Amino acid sequence: MFTIFDDRLDAFARRTLDDHRRFDAGGWNPEELAAYQLRALGETLRYVTERSPFYRELLGPLGVSAPAELTFDSFAELPFTTKDDLRGRLHDMLSRPVHEGWIFYETTGTTGRATPCPRDNVDSLVNNTALSVCYDHVFRAHGGDHVIGVMGPNELHSTGDTFGDVCRNLGHAHAKMWPHSPVVGFRRALEVLQEISVTGVFCTPNVAMSMAKEAVRAGLEPKDLGIRFFMFTGELATPGLLSNIGELWGATAYNCLYASQEASILGAVHGDGRLRTVPLNVYYELIDPGTGRPVPRRDGYRQGELVITHLYQGSKPLVRYRTGDLVRLYPADTTGGRYPSEVLLPLGRVRDLIDLNGHEVTAYELESLILSRLAGAMDYQLVIDRVDGTDTLTVEVETRGGATLPPQSAADLVTAARDAWDCPLEVAYGQLGGVTTTGAMVSWKAARVHDRRQAPDAERQAALAMAGRRSGR
Repeated sequence: MFTIFDDRLDAFARRTLDDHRRFDAGGWNPEELAAYQLRALGETLRYVTERSPFYRELLGPLGVSAPAELTFDSFAELPFTTKDDLRGRLHDMLSRPVHEGWIFYETTGTTGRATPCPRDNVDSLVNNTALSVCYDHVFRAHGGDHVIGVMGPNELHSTGDTFGDVCRNLGHAHAKMWPHSPVVGFRRALEVLQEISVTGVFCTPNVAMSMAKEAVRAGLEPKDLGIRFFMFTGELATPGLLSNIGELWGATAYNCLYASQEASILGAVHGDGRLRTVPLNVYYELIDPGTGRPVPRRDGYRQGELVITHLYQGSKPLVRYRTGDLVRLYPADTTGGRYPSEVLLPLGRVRDLIDLNGHEVTAYELESLILSRLAGAMDYQLVIDRVDGTDTLTVEVETRGGATLPPQSAADLVTAARDAWDCPLEVAYGQLGGVTTTGAMVSWKAARVHDRRQAPDAERQAALAMAGRRSGR
């Protein structure tokens, strides 16, 4: 509604919606998209060089002269922006002062200094429009009369505002609730779900698992609570995890978003259930994490560290920002009316790669192999040890009532780990502590992996400390 008070923003909002709807309908050809991206890259370079103290120093004359003769190849020679830059330069990264935005957010700061992430109206309009156009297909697939629960990490995070705005755009009621808050808690969150007949929930996978465990403790059957679908974000979400949680709740589970507080929306789920890039908002590059050079396409996809540049000019556009995340990008499938952009598969952070008996394993590969064989699990943790020169793996599983896995599932786990990583595997059962709930605040590896081969690093220590505080409430 705020746009009716500003003619310029109102026109921008309508133009943005038209562009995204036309893209959604397959109305942009590759040549038009490439021309649009190259023009927007030049505008971003000019914008940040004029306005951001950090980029004025980093790009210097390049930022002023590059737009006039920019090509995708010459753009790829510009310097990277790193997480250390964001942590070290803080407000110098901004291209607009905080008072020119509409809201201030920051990163959680659980493993380092919190960094400022203000948004202006351009930021929110561009990102929320993309989500609204994509999510409309998902919401429609689950009927109407929706009431959506929105569960986020804290009040200084964008989750509540972003998903609340998207629900409003699409004509659906929503309720914001923070289950880890001492004011709300999981028991009250469950009561609200029942009282107002919530049909869909935005949350992290671990919040969904924690709510299921709380429901069972309260004598409730999660499948009877009427939730039709979950929209997961904030953590790794492999097909096995989505399937397990969906089965627990009798609902469809989606990995709905790939984003960060600092980089905003980088991928959104579409009606086919797959994450898609948002090429009207973001320019994507994949590089070798070691060399920084572009990676070639192999076996039908590209895989490498994701580097992004914003194609819109808001509070804090980033240029060639190294996300630290490993991803795969598959070519767009424009048949059957599907969203005509690349399929995005997040594999985990570069620094979360795990060595198992000489095999370099991504977080996605590890979780996929395990969870595809843990049907019925309510929670899990992986323990890595080294015995007589061999890396071993123990899968600690929490199940309803302490039930054991079907013998064939356990046997399949043992065989799969041996075949993939030469890794002996055991399955253990019990109630897991709160550390598994900290993934969105710290990292998947810190929350899910207890690596006994080495002392706990800073992230694992932060996860354990946070788990201790949560269990003390």
